[in-house]
Amino acid sequence: MVSPDAVPGLGRLTEVSVLEVAIPADGITLAGSLVTPPGEGPYPAALILAGSGPLDRDGNHKRLPLNVSRDLATVLEQAGWASLRFDKRGIGGSGGEYMPAGFFDELDDARSALGWLADREDTSTIVVIGHSVGASYAAEMSAFAPGVDGVVLLAYTAKTGGDTLVWQAKAISETLPGFITGGLRLFGSSVEKQQAKAIRRVQSTDDDVARIQGQKINAKWMREFIEYDPEPTLRATKTPMLAITGTKDVQVDFEDLELVAAVAGDRAEVHVVDDLDHILRNEPERVSNPKKYKRQLDKPIDPEVVELVTDWLGRLQAG
Repeated sequence: MVSPDAVPGLGRLTEVSVLEVAIPADGITLAGSLVTPPGEGPYPAALILAGSGPLDRDGNHKRLPLNVSRDLATVLEQAGWASLRFDKRGIGGSGGEYMPAGFFDELDDARSALGWLADREDTSTIVVIGHSVGASYAAEMSAFAPGVDGVVLLAYTAKTGGDTLVWQAKAISETLPGFITGGLRLFGSSVEKQQAKAIRRVQSTDDDVARIQGQKINAKWMREFIEYDPEPTLRATKTPMLAITGTKDVQVDFEDLELVAAVAGDRAEVHVVDDLDHILRNEPERVSNPKKYKRQLDKPIDPEVVELVTDWLGRLQAG
């Protein structure tokens, strides 16, 4: 039994139960953590899905411990919700290999985790909360997976994967010092041109794993992500949806929420949060970029995000 750290603006539970679980998924086993509030249940429960990359159940890369998934689990604990989060295949305690896995392999793993959670006798209302690419998987479950009562999309992109990568390059380029972008221009290049070249190289590969610009990458995942178009999924969504993106996000365009609202219609509640960066922290400086994320790690998830999520979950459960 453990006591969670407090999140500003929420009450604190006296104790929760954390159970290490094994989830069968396409011939492998995913290792995860099921957190349940006090009492016998049944509990409202959320499946938490992390963003892209070799992330563990807490949302951490071995070189960058962002803890986004862990912090979301804490928010849920203090709202009286159970949660399930898991290590991606080939990461932490999960079986299989990470690098050869594709975008849709990861989606299938998420579906397996959802089915495992929904089949439990101690769960009631089921939501999926996805961050970044995890939000794309959450939207897929709203459209096509049984047993989902609602989804929360945090830093969700409504562009194709390829268009998202192009947008990211431009957004990040605008945050870089002038001597870097000026130096690239001297050689007839730019961050955007380098990104476009990398995308072409990935699309020309056939292998699951390839070396691009000197780095070994999960090429199958990248090819599938580049081609992925979320709009048909948005049109097919069947559940209530909460979508939140920040104005300081340089990996996802907050203006995409306009398309979410237009396409998903009355099913979607969308919020643009001022000064929120991609890892759901308040960024007071003029710009954000991925190199600044480490400086943000001592901050909690932005209190406005916490309030929006917990209020929406309460209304979903009540109605």
